[in-house]
Amino acid sequence: MNIVCVEPLGISQEYFENLKKEFASQGHQFRYYLDRKEDVATLANRMKDADIAVISNIKLPVEVLEQCPHLQYLSVAFTGLDHIDLDYCKSHSIAVQNAAGYSTTAVSELAIGLMIDLLRQITHFDGTIRHGEGRGAFLGRELRGKTVGVVGTGAIGTATIRLLIAFGCKILAYNRREHPDVVSLGVCYTDLDTLMRESDIVTLHVPMTAETHHLISRERLAMMKPSAILVNTARGNVVDIPALAEALTKGTIAGAAIDVYEKEPPLPLDHPLLNAPNCVCLPHIGYASREAFDIRADIVFDHVRNFLRK
Repeated sequence: MNIVCVEPLGISQEYFENLKKEFASQGHQFRYYLDRKEDVATLANRMKDADIAVISNIKLPVEVLEQCPHLQYLSVAFTGLDHIDLDYCKSHSIAVQNAAGYSTTAVSELAIGLMIDLLRQITHFDGTIRHGEGRGAFLGRELRGKTVGVVGTGAIGTATIRLLIAFGCKILAYNRREHPDVVSLGVCYTDLDTLMRESDIVTLHVPMTAETHHLISRERLAMMKPSAILVNTARGNVVDIPALAEALTKGTIAGAAIDVYEKEPPLPLDHPLLNAPNCVCLPHIGYASREAFDIRADIVFDHVRNFLRK
């Protein structure tokens, strides 16, 4: 088999070289790249001879896939798969497998950090102190005692709930079905509209699907308390982003912290959230911790090993 890792994945060259020796000992070829390229021509050139390819969250459209006639398997170093043309893969018998679970701790911890940032205005005051200003009359708010609505109670949502309970928060949960592990924590499930109305903080942990596109719509943003904040570490299009920017500008909600967008950063300088008040914007770093990347590498290449054994 010809195995190709089309990007560095945060892995050391030593790790890659050890993989190369391992696969060679089994009669396979392994090629890797230490730079990340996202254009169609480069991706197609790197993958054109691959039987197995490893990729993370780089968009993989049909224009690339149709130039890979030998491709049998994609090991995706990412949780979501909405950046890959799955219809093409299915119709051409290309198996696709994600790396579920590698970033659960990383994303849940970031969600908590963003809540505290908004409540205490950490990012804002880092800027003011650098301009010779002080606290003024500002009073922050504490996380303890807040009602937090958790939208999506999969692995990351559940991990976030456990952290919120440790902070002394009341939890409202919404999911397509109730998870026994969450119920056992004493968490109440409710409908989404009730969650939006009653929560001081809404944090999103759902995948991107047809059903979740703009799940947090203009209408649902209008349901939120004027003092409430929204945190999105899930997928950008789960939220109607222009509507969110408008809500922030009008003061309909108190703040937002966003790690994900309609497209991968960098964003255009006129992106509506970059000019919205009380909005902390990050360049999609939720999954990107040293620990998570080490776990991810092991998951991704274990998947490759398992595929080779079939």
